[in-house]
Amino acid sequence: MEWWYYTGNLVSDRGDSYGYQLTFFRYQTSPPGSEAKRPPAPSAWRTSQIYFVHAAVSDIRGKRHLHEDLAARNALQLAEAAQKGESTRLTLRNWEAAIAPSEHLLKGSTEHFGIDLTLKPAKDVVLHGANGYSRKGDTPERASCYYSFTRLDTRGELTVDGKKFQVRGESWMDREFSSAPLEPDVAGWDWFGLQLSDNTELMIYFLRKKDGAHTAASSGTFVDATGKAEHLPGEAIALTVLDHWKSLDTGAVYPAGWRILIHDLNLDLTVVPNIQDQEMATPETTGVAYWEGSVSVRGTGKGGKPATGSGYVELTGYAGSTRTRF
Repeated sequence: MEWWYYTGNLVSDRGDSYGYQLTFFRYQTSPPGSEAKRPPAPSAWRTSQIYFVHAAVSDIRGKRHLHEDLAARNALQLAEAAQKGESTRLTLRNWEAAIAPSEHLLKGSTEHFGIDLTLKPAKDVVLHGANGYSRKGDTPERASCYYSFTRLDTRGELTVDGKKFQVRGESWMDREFSSAPLEPDVAGWDWFGLQLSDNTELMIYFLRKKDGAHTAASSGTFVDATGKAEHLPGEAIALTVLDHWKSLDTGAVYPAGWRILIHDLNLDLTVVPNIQDQEMATPETTGVAYWEGSVSVRGTGKGGKPATGSGYVELTGYAGSTRTRF
């Protein structure tokens, strides 16, 4: 399984604030080499790969979370990841991400919202864990390859309810792939991608066991103003939940406010959702409901200096199993 994951916080030319998410997933549904053992393909529909798109726009003033999920086979030009030189182009029906060294282009639309954005890296790519090898469990194979663009200058156009307007802001891009499932006792995870006003960024994830405890594989990365990354072991990060929100759709109770303390960096941050209901339902793809939302940050950054910021938080496992249909 792998994904290309974009989130961002934008301000329109009218002064309104929006968050957005666009994620392309690729699942391999049969082991490598198994195609050679099958009979000759009887249909052009046959494939060993399934693609998903999860897309959303959070209208902060309107307190609305507009979202859509789509699935397609890697067949008949319905969906693909095509690489040419240093560039990659992802497509699924009318959604597209064109990724090049100098810029990332994101485009797509639904009945109620659309995005057309150009993202330019403001910092070099960041490798998480040990040179991009990010442990997710107690054994070496329970890991992923994981890197991020933690700050991308973003400009373009949003469409909400048929109305188009210009936007600008900052985005975050995660790229992760793995061939190993999480350990059986992991119920879900809490992920934070935060961009601070002192030009630093913080990524942390906590893998939660079924009893609520965090696994030893939980960790994070702090990126200083120059782009230098510092690995943070889980025990160096203190996370306190300050509030909760209950979904009227799924009945799930999600954390809805946090305090993050990293003593070694003199970092103390309070993180709050910009709107409460940013739950993503995925009836057309995985069937898994999760919370993926725009957040605001205030507190003290590295060295104890005042800082504000914005970002995104992902919360899984609160609305049931994280296992997909595939």
